Amino acid sequence: MNKTFTKYSIIIAIGAGVFLFSMIPIRENESAFHTEEELKFYLAHASFAPPVDSNLIFPTANNCNGCHGFDPQGNGMVTSSGEDVNVHDDWKTTMMALSAKDPFWRAKVSHEILVNPNHSLDLQTKCTSCHAPQGHFTAILRGAEHYTIDEMLADTTAMDGVSCGACHMKSAENLDNQFSGEATYDTSRVIYGPYEEPFAPPMNDFVGFKPELGEHINDAGICASCHTLLTNSVDLDGQFTGEQFVEQATYHEWLNSAYDDNGTSPETCQGCHMPQLEDAIVISANYIFLQPRAPYGLHDLIGANTTMLQLMKENKEALNIDAADEHFDETIQKTLTMLQQNSVAVNLELADLDNDTAYFDLKLRNKAGHKFPSGYPSRRVFVEFVVQDEIGDTLFQSGVIQPDFEVAGQTAATEPHFDIINAEDQVQIYELVLGDVNGDFTTVLERSHQALKDNRLPPLGFTTGHSAYDTTKIYGNALLDTDFNHETGVEGSGTDIVHYHFPLDGYTGLINVKTKVFYQALPPKWLNPMLAESTPEIDTFRTMYENTDLSPVLIASQNLDSIFVQSVSVDETIQATWLKVFPNPSVDGFVFISKPETVEIFKVKIYDWTGRLVKTVASDFSQIQLPKGGKLFIIEIETERGKVVRKLVNE
Repeated sequence: MNKTFTKYSIIIAIGAGVFLFSMIPIRENESAFHTEEELKFYLAHASFAPPVDSNLIFPTANNCNGCHGFDPQGNGMVTSSGEDVNVHDDWKTTMMALSAKDPFWRAKVSHEILVNPNHSLDLQTKCTSCHAPQGHFTAILRGAEHYTIDEMLADTTAMDGVSCGACHMKSAENLDNQFSGEATYDTSRVIYGPYEEPFAPPMNDFVGFKPELGEHINDAGICASCHTLLTNSVDLDGQFTGEQFVEQATYHEWLNSAYDDNGTSPETCQGCHMPQLEDAIVISANYIFLQPRAPYGLHDLIGANTTMLQLMKENKEALNIDAADEHFDETIQKTLTMLQQNSVAVNLELADLDNDTAYFDLKLRNKAGHKFPSGYPSRRVFVEFVVQDEIGDTLFQSGVIQPDFEVAGQTAATEPHFDIINAEDQVQIYELVLGDVNGDFTTVLERSHQALKDNRLPPLGFTTGHSAYDTTKIYGNALLDTDFNHETGVEGSGTDIVHYHFPLDGYTGLINVKTKVFYQALPPKWLNPMLAESTPEIDTFRTMYENTDLSPVLIASQNLDSIFVQSVSVDETIQATWLKVFPNPSVDGFVFISKPETVEIFKVKIYDWTGRLVKTVASDFSQIQLPKGGKLFIIEIETERGKVVRKLVNE
């Protein structure tokens, strides 16, 4: 930072006007950068909050908005292409900013209290530690034992949600070893950032905090305190069992991945959820002489919950959310992009055609740095698989969404993990399912005692031998699935293959196979137990929920169209054990036909796996060369005894 200049013109935006201070002395000591007269004038006319009272531990985002919000001069927080990327506006419509106003969260807290009213104070205190951390920790640091929702609602600092100070005031001390809402804050009125030699006067003079370099601000441990959460389990009478249950462990899932790489990998939480621009960006409004900084971390804080973002946008007046629709729309679109580009990749292949059955393999690959889905246990991913004939009639389907936004075919209890799906009442759902002390499905977080299922897609590099596996375990049939998180026998692939087998029932012709992968943040099956109860918070949320589009989000898809299948059960096709086609698979592209000398062959047709006729042989049937470039072929042999169909593999 160049601090050798002695004079400069300073532009300060106040409300809608711009005031120019010409030739104001700029002193060598930057702590005296602003003159006493300037400070008095600025504070008298500023449209935003004055410096934070010395009795307050944390600032609100409004205190930071003056410099890190929209710059009407277009100098600060603008990319080289002119895109506005100011911190405040990007943050204000995120789930982090809205965490204390989240109506689903408030409803769920009230549900937990309804089930176990004697635990009310402890439940509220634990929940506010992550959803209203600045208010919560102010109370705790001042000696309070509890911090309630009512106290939060009356606390401006708390209602800021996960605001600036909630991250930028975290101490480096014990950073990556505090979980379940526990955190250590630096209360010496310091704000940590990622840059060396920060320009301090604006923050010192107008906010009352000192900016300092804090290399830990880019450490994934910043997120650890809230994104690994263990709950104390209780039985059905509300008595503590002495056990803890891992409600969510996104941070530990990241540790148990190839992305951690012993702390040397750039793929941290911030790397994906706060992507960095290599553009050199002026990081404050109003100061045209500031040196641009790079890289610049966007404060989009993108997650995956488009449903709740849309719900809160539609109810922002009722929820007292002061944010423009355009900012909501931008956050929702970025969230949708994250889901569709950075969560799951799929690959669908025809694996086999045998007798009267078609075999397809769907490979899913987790592209996230943690399990997918991750976080709050209501979230799930399911696979829709539909096969149709040439005229659009359905031959087979699995996992089709219904008008009530539930998935057809799933059981009332826990839907198991499937390696092979061969019936329409089987559907692949990737999820964490909570179980109580009796092993029954529950959505009451305090009653969570055991996992009935956890087949969420592991991240690349995830292993059962990792030190963090105790908080990131796989449960259920996925443990027995040889290709779940295994590729060519090696653990840590971050993939799963679902094998679909379905009967052709005598059908011969072209089929179209469509697969879609959907994400659901608030599935009805998970919410129904809470919505069956009544508290003011549940009733408020229910109205909003029932009037919001709850359609699951399509995050990946692939179709295989015009695949030719020929069922061996059709009348004109015979088994013909007396005719052999060998070797199968072919290793050099040639096959031979063996038959009785008395049987005559009239013609041989060869189809590729899409059903396209690729070769016809009218003579010299003893040795046949397969077309080049293909792997799977259907060979149709017309004989005087009837038509014989064989499947051939060319290796």
